[in-house]
Parts: sequence; structure tokens; C-alpha cells
Amino acid sequence: MPHKFHIPVLGLGYSIDTPLKVARYGINSTVSIVDDELTERFRKLHSEKNNESYIEIRKNDDNARSLRITAYLNLLDRLVNRQFEGLKALPFEPGNDLCRYFEMLPPSSSLKQGYDLMMDYPDGDSKRIFQDILRRAMTRGTIDVNIMSKVDKMNNVTNTHFPKEQNTDALAALRGFAMSNLNSSVVLSAGMNPRLYNYIATFPDFFPDEQGLLKKKIILKVSDYRSAQIQAKFLAKKGLWVSEFRVESGLNCGGHAFATDGYLIGPVLQEFKENRKQLYMELFTTYRAALMEKGIVFNNPLYQRLSVQGGIGTAEENNFLLSYFQLDATGWGSPFLLVPEATNVDAETLKLLENATNSNYYLSNSSPLGILFNNFRGSSAERQRIERINRHRPGSPCTKKYLVSNTEFTQEPICTASREYQNLKIKQLKSLHLPATQYDERVNAITEKICLCEGLCSSAYIKNDMVKPRENKAVAICPGPNLAYFTRSYSLDELVSHIYGCTDLLIEVKRPHLFINELNLYVDYLQKQVQAYAKDLSDKKKQYLLKFKAELMKGINYYKVLFSAQTIQSFIDDLYCAENRLAGLDI
Repeated sequence: MPHKFHIPVLGLGYSIDTPLKVARYGINSTVSIVDDELTERFRKLHSEKNNESYIEIRKNDDNARSLRITAYLNLLDRLVNRQFEGLKALPFEPGNDLCRYFEMLPPSSSLKQGYDLMMDYPDGDSKRIFQDILRRAMTRGTIDVNIMSKVDKMNNVTNTHFPKEQNTDALAALRGFAMSNLNSSVVLSAGMNPRLYNYIATFPDFFPDEQGLLKKKIILKVSDYRSAQIQAKFLAKKGLWVSEFRVESGLNCGGHAFATDGYLIGPVLQEFKENRKQLYMELFTTYRAALMEKGIVFNNPLYQRLSVQGGIGTAEENNFLLSYFQLDATGWGSPFLLVPEATNVDAETLKLLENATNSNYYLSNSSPLGILFNNFRGSSAERQRIERINRHRPGSPCTKKYLVSNTEFTQEPICTASREYQNLKIKQLKSLHLPATQYDERVNAITEKICLCEGLCSSAYIKNDMVKPRENKAVAICPGPNLAYFTRSYSLDELVSHIYGCTDLLIEVKRPHLFINELNLYVDYLQKQVQAYAKDLSDKKKQYLLKFKAELMKGINYYKVLFSAQTIQSFIDDLYCAENRLAGLDI
């Protein structure tokens, strides 16, 4: 891999075409394939921009969801290959894309060092030979895809030859990726889905070819070691190899937040570090045996990458994570929302992010999935939600139905962010004649939900002048709290340079260490849990809270030992401050 970082998936629309902007420079990025309407509209956009033929795949066509995703991914692959070959054909002239490719590489890269050496060579045959060697060593970034395993609604499709159980949202999306020409990875997030994992094993690209290579790879996004171990073993028994464990902070991240039971990112990475070889051998033994049962004799060693993402903000943090925990890469997500040439953030929302403070970023219950969601105060989606409540019309029209799950009032599942559900639920609450305070609390909890299917696509449509008549323009955005410390827009070169420590974009910004920031988020979370359970604290809930607090204390003690030899006074002071806050929580 040319780079030591990747750009994770950013909402639905924010990174939908990021590979077209960064892959030619060797940077890996991830595209969400939850919304096939989004992929179809962007296939039309980029086909027209690049003189590619476009034939619409209509929503009611047979196997439409999969075919739309396959067609879009194939288009991305063709265009990135075209960009990359065009880039390689350029002369080595300062300021062009070819030189930009090499200049953005990490200083430790042998390719970057070779480039610097070549540029100092006198003109002649030796220099041209050197340049050809460099060109042959170049590789493009991967176009990875993300599937939220639990977003797997069953679809009532009648005009298809696929069995009903294969026409769920997640399975159809996977089929779209599996049938594409991509040589890349699917990032599986949001927990284990056995039906989806079994389905992966039906596609040949996930198994080694005659050379022992995998055309399609699996990346597991996890928040703790045990989850990684359980999911990887399940897959290994199917003859499926996990090529990367992508560890993400439970709370110090963007998008949906999957809080662990108090397991902090430092101790989690330490567990991976200590058990990595043992886990590899255990998985590889199971994997090889499963392949033999399928008639595949496989003895080639397979590499298993380990990366981390969530809340990284400085080159110092980045380098420490890579070196101390022996990682292959880090993920930088939210800061790229401030890089207009890499992501789709409309002008109004971009200005809001540039001027935002810590108070604008908060952990919410806004997601219809019932999972904690990193939200942004001041977004147009949040303003629209409040405006609708004030007009006594809470909730959103539900058009895409990706997150429908509730059958409390209807036979067919509906979305808890929908106007239909919220009206029915509020009507039910009124009939209960609750005390005013309790009634208001429950109504606020209901109306906090927002439409993510539309809101997380709106910015991409606005930025690319693709908004249809009467289409909702309200923008939902879900950056991690770490973005509060980045205060302006940046070029791609600037942020990459910051990641590698060649530039410091936060030199005058007072910012807690990523370990401290995550710890404080967990203490805040525990405090809210204690308050929520206060009225009805059963023994089971009490034991959960006590265990949670104990795990946080273990994490604090781990950090004390880890940084005992270093004289980072601000870190030590912040650590003891968080410890005092935690100690003061009486359960």
C-alpha cells in the first residue's frame, strides 16, 4: 500500500465518489452501497461527465438493487484505471498529478525517497530509466465498499429469479459488489449477520484462485477483540478469510456509535497486539481445513492487516498508534469532510463545520436504528426537525424505507423517524394521560429521530447540482467529535501532509489527546446511563454499570503505565481529571 492511512466510509453521500478523487494518488477509500438510488444517480452523473454510455437501471427491473450497485462500481473501476494510467503517462514536471502522487507519499516510503533522489538526478538515460522504475512501482488506491450488516430489510420482490431470502438489502448489496470487476474489500460493520456471512460463501471471488490470491477481500470493522474473534471464526469455518481487522473507537468516531462495555481503544489495541499471532494461527488452521472440505488445497500464507480509526488528530498520535501497536494503517474520516476536493459537503454545511465548536458535536438518539448517532447541532436537517415539531407536524415522509423496522402499529414495518409512526406514537401517549413532565420526555424521545436515508444524501446532491424538484434539501451530517478542532477547509495535499507530520494544521489549537477525548466521552456516557437507570435500578443494571466503571478504571490504569516513562504533563493532568470524574460517579 503506498499510504499508511485510508479514508473510511463517510455517511451515504459524502464519500460516494471519493475514489474518483483520491484513488489515482494511491489512497484507499470506502463507498457506502446502502442506497442504490444514490449509486444510480451518481452513475448517470459520472457517465455523462466522462462520455460513458448510460442506460438507466430502473427500480422495478429484475435484480435492480444489485445491478445498480455492480454497474456503479464497475464505472468507478474503469474511470479510476483511466485516471491512473493517464497520470502515469505524464512527464515528471513539478506541479502536475504525477509529481503530486509522489509528493503526497509518507516521508518514510522508499518510493518517495526514490522520487526525491530521481528529481536530483541530471537529465539523461539514467534519469529516464529511474523514472520508468518509479512508474512501474506505482499502485492505485482501492475502491472498498461498506455494508452495515444489520441494515438488512426483507424486500417483497416478485419479478426476480432469486429466492426471497436473498432479496434483503444487505444480501442484494453484497451481490452487487461480488459481481463487480473490483479487486478490493467489503467492510462489514454494525455486528454479525449470519445470513449475510453465509451468503458471502456463495461467491467464488472470496476464495483463493489458482495463484492463491483473493480478488474480493473481507474487512471486519469492530470495537473490541472478542467481537473480532467470534466473527472471524464464523467466517473461517466457511472458508472465508478476514484480510483486515479495522478497529474503531466505540464513541470517538463519526456516524453510528457502538459503545463498548467500557473498553477503551488503548487496551483494545493492546489485546490485539498481544494475541495477534495466536489469533492468526487459530483462524488460518480453521480456514485451511474449511477450504480442504471444499476441495481447495491451500497452504500459502495470507497476510492479515490491523488498522485503527476514530478520533486521530495529529501526526504524533498517528505515529504512536502505528509503531507501538504494530498497526498496518490508520483511518482518517471526519477531517476529510473539510477537504472539498475529496468529499461531498455542500457550501452551507461546509461553512457550519468550519465555524463549529465542541458544543455542536453531540451523541444523540437521532437514528431510527435505535443506535447512538453522532449528530451535529445547526445542520439543516436538525433545523427542519425542530421546525416540523413547532408546526405540529413531527417526523419525515418515508420514501426510501431502508431503515423501516417498527411493527408496533402496522403490519408492514415502518420507520420511527417517519411522520406516520410519530403521529401514531404521540396519539398513543396522549391516551395514557401521563404526568406532563413524563409525557414531554417521551415525546422528545420520539421526535428526536431524523430521516437519515434522505439527509445523508442531500449534501451530495446539492453540491453536484442534482436535486430533483420537490426533493428534500435538508442535510444531515454525522462527523466525529474530533472534527471540532479542525477549523477551516483544507486541500488534499494539506491534510495528507498533516497526517504524515510534514505540516501541523493544529499547531495553535488546544486539543486533548485522542485517548483522553475517548475516555471523557465514555465517562459522560456512563453518567447518562446512571441517570437513566436511577429511577429503576435493578440488580442486573447495577452490575452492568459497576462492570462498565471497573473497565474504565482498568483503562485509566493501563494509560498510567503506558505513559509512565513519558513526560507529557498535559496528558497526565487530563488523565487524573477524568479519573476523579469517574470516581465521583456513585452507582
